[in-house]
Amino acid sequence: MANVTFVRPPCLISKGTLQGPITPPIGVAYLAASLRAAGHKPAIVDALGEDPFHQVPCFDDRMIAIGLPIEQIVTRIPEETDVIGLSCMFSQDWPYTQKIVEAIRQKFPAALIVAGGEHITALPLVTLETCPEINVCVLGEGEEAIVDIANCVADGSDIGLLPGIALRRDGKAIQTAPRARLKDIDAVPLPAWDLTPIRNYLDHNLGYGVDLGRSMPILATRGCPYQCTFCSNPTMWTTRWFARNPAAVLDEIQYYIDHFNATNIDFYDLTAIVKKKWIITFCEMIEQRGMKFTWQLPSGTRSEAIDAEVCRALYHAGCRNMTYAPESGSPAVLKRIKKKVNLDNLMASMRGAIKEGMNVKTNIIIGFPDETRREAWQTVAFVARMALAGVHDVSVSMFSPYPGSELFNDIRKLGKLPQLDEEYFISLASYTDVTTTVGWCEHLSSRELGMLRVTALLAFYALQWATRPWRALGTVYNIVANRQVSRLDKSLQDFLKRHTAGKKMYPTS
Repeated sequence: MANVTFVRPPCLISKGTLQGPITPPIGVAYLAASLRAAGHKPAIVDALGEDPFHQVPCFDDRMIAIGLPIEQIVTRIPEETDVIGLSCMFSQDWPYTQKIVEAIRQKFPAALIVAGGEHITALPLVTLETCPEINVCVLGEGEEAIVDIANCVADGSDIGLLPGIALRRDGKAIQTAPRARLKDIDAVPLPAWDLTPIRNYLDHNLGYGVDLGRSMPILATRGCPYQCTFCSNPTMWTTRWFARNPAAVLDEIQYYIDHFNATNIDFYDLTAIVKKKWIITFCEMIEQRGMKFTWQLPSGTRSEAIDAEVCRALYHAGCRNMTYAPESGSPAVLKRIKKKVNLDNLMASMRGAIKEGMNVKTNIIIGFPDETRREAWQTVAFVARMALAGVHDVSVSMFSPYPGSELFNDIRKLGKLPQLDEEYFISLASYTDVTTTVGWCEHLSSRELGMLRVTALLAFYALQWATRPWRALGTVYNIVANRQVSRLDKSLQDFLKRHTAGKKMYPTS
């Protein structure tokens, strides 16, 4: 048996971002459950969940780390730990995560330190070369890999023979053969929430989606079958999409209702709705079982399978908030980034969802490397079109060359990327920060892209509130009443709470 401790690092955000959801650690909870089922002893130090309102300014006061300070994280790791695992999902988190790794190594010089997550999967060799404290990188899904690593530690066998990892051999970072994707995801044990401070999230209504009460996260599917060039999904998950049995998903939800008094479920899926038959069956089974809960799709979904019938089924089954991801309003850009979406069909799908009573948000990206000024303005016009159609919220983000994505690799091959250092990774956080723009577009300057983003946002909300003034009044009321209906309500309230907490903790002179 091996003693394995997972460390979930604090949430790192830029000071000007509106987005910074404090979410339960579903990834490490899954890993811990798999280890326990295999006879090992897991523990979790959730630095975010243990102190979700504590803020630590860092990196010259440009960033905020939300959660436990590093020294407290290290002291909470059990002394008898054999393996320490850390997850880094977002590349902008890496500079702070590396500081945590360095502190852990000082306290635990003999422990095997394992890192995983999307950032690590995208840059395993770079990680090993620049962070000598890490022994092993896990690539892709981690449930089987972490069990194999724990088995090797327990019986003394060679970790280097395992597939799907990167490690050092004779002082050189190497990568082993790929590990096959998990296909029977229904066989994966349910997350080990008992090892996490899950009630901190529930009691404070913290989660990914809009605050509709006590919210638990869930994964009904894994992966995404699409190949968008700005996304790291193909590197992390390949392009295989697997769905769980709808009955098993509902059994899990019922467990959360019974044991945690959950009233809302947030789906963390990359692309939850791919097959119409699956989602219709899921909705029908909710009604057949007489289950009463709200649920949300906050990650961003496709429109291909969401027609009028699906929209009705979603709402009647309790779905209240849904995010679409058109990304661009330019057909030429969509083609180049391999975003296979028809904008007219997308608009029809969004109108159907709005008509049924759902709150709809959309995700937009501007500033792709070869995007022209005309194409960027086409996107601004599409944002205005969505506002007139009744879409409730929009996020307009800057393109960032995200490690693991096709565009990142293209830009890197052309020698246009700076050194992959602290400054580069922190700059990736600008994609959600309207006060900072780091542009990668050869036709538009960072300043012009920043102005376009602000123009799109102002146009969207000006048109929406001019045509539907009750929504503007509702937003003001929701902020005063500490009530959330839309993602704008959540973002504004989260920002105000962080700003207020920051002033109280770190008063300016």
